[in-house]
Amino acid sequence: MEKIALFPGTFDPVTIGHLDIARRASGLFDKVVIGIGTNIAKVPMYSVEQRKQWLDDIFVDEPNIETLVYEGLTVDFCQKIGAKFIVRGIRFVSDFEYEKMIADMNRSLDNTIETIFLTCLPIYNSVASTMVRDVIKNNGDASQFLPDEVRKTIYGK
Repeated sequence: MEKIALFPGTFDPVTIGHLDIARRASGLFDKVVIGIGTNIAKVPMYSVEQRKQWLDDIFVDEPNIETLVYEGLTVDFCQKIGAKFIVRGIRFVSDFEYEKMIADMNRSLDNTIETIFLTCLPIYNSVASTMVRDVIKNNGDASQFLPDEVRKTIYGK
């Protein structure tokens, strides 16, 4: 049986921290689906089409990583794609506390789906999409936190 993991998020924008988690997860699972979740409560800075294109371009040569867009409950999407694992990145203890609440809720909804937490290297601790968006919105240079494909689209460099 193929081991499929879902790496869900908004990826707004895609950061080098996201790439680190996706690539490390791809070594643990047969297939990693990067799920771009749409959330009516959030207004993204970049379109879902743009975010998907970035991820498709970045992982074009990594056949066990694919990108899909979904809405609704993450566990429902896991069931749809046959994923028995959810992968989440953890930077700080506060991330763990928040992510554990979500993992507990997901497990209550479907106890056959396990959440796997991958810790970030210290160099990725300050890389959060929210903070990166703030830098971009305020005309700062967030290039160091972005993959080349994203950086080129945003800054044209």
